[in-house]
Amino acid sequence: MARAWLSVEGIARRYGGRPVFRDVWFGVERGEFVALIGHSGCGKTTILNILAGLEAPDAGTIVIDGRQVSGPALDRAVIFQSHALLPWLSALGNVAFAVRSRHRDWPRGRVQDHARRVLDLVGLSDAAGRKPAELSGGMKQRVGIARALAIEPSLLLMDEPFSALDALTRGTLQDEVLRLVSDAGQTAFMITHDVDEAILLADRILLITNGPDARVAEVVVNTLPRPRDRQTIHRTPGHYALRNHIVDFLVTRSRTLAGARPEGWDGRRVPEVRPADLAIKETIN
Repeated sequence: MARAWLSVEGIARRYGGRPVFRDVWFGVERGEFVALIGHSGCGKTTILNILAGLEAPDAGTIVIDGRQVSGPALDRAVIFQSHALLPWLSALGNVAFAVRSRHRDWPRGRVQDHARRVLDLVGLSDAAGRKPAELSGGMKQRVGIARALAIEPSLLLMDEPFSALDALTRGTLQDEVLRLVSDAGQTAFMITHDVDEAILLADRILLITNGPDARVAEVVVNTLPRPRDRQTIHRTPGHYALRNHIVDFLVTRSRTLAGARPEGWDGRRVPEVRPADLAIKETIN
């Protein structure tokens, strides 16, 4: 089996001697958007931190573009749940700080120009001089997104980046990220609790069982056509079958499958499901 551009190979993490998750395998191809969805306590954020190099797995390894991940690096950028901005710097200053960390040899003018260009992409040109205390929650998160994009990462990691926002702002930023990632052909990995968010954004959705001893039980291949529009996606054939399947997993199967390893189970060969398969089952039943 050929190794994916990002290859997660049998990783495990334990706390207090108990496995939070183990034998987790999955791959992400270059330019793909993958979401991981599951309940609190299954280790989603820990998996993302391992991808970022902020934590080390107790077993297994992560390989990106043929190189093993051994710590943080500027080829990976993280958008956190909270904006994590430097409060003494302006919006422009926060983005420029990230640009300087990536391009230490750039003169100040070039750093500023690049930072302004990225702020413009997220619609914050007019707020460039404001400090975080002068920005709304949605604007702060836009600066966080701009900061991550400014270092031109090969992998964008998102830890429930919209969960603390009101519904209207969350929807706007989801659309913004969808546009930016699509336009740049950006490789992205996101963890979320939000089924509709995963369906709107992701090419594939990894379903992880409850912890402890969680595992990726299924991979949903999201074949709903792009571009996706939140106003019309519910009319797309297969949408409700896909949504119901994921909700059923979160409500029932994530719990009943927790800690179970069926006979012959292999984390490297997780079952795949597509909307068309679910639509057929729905019609038959």
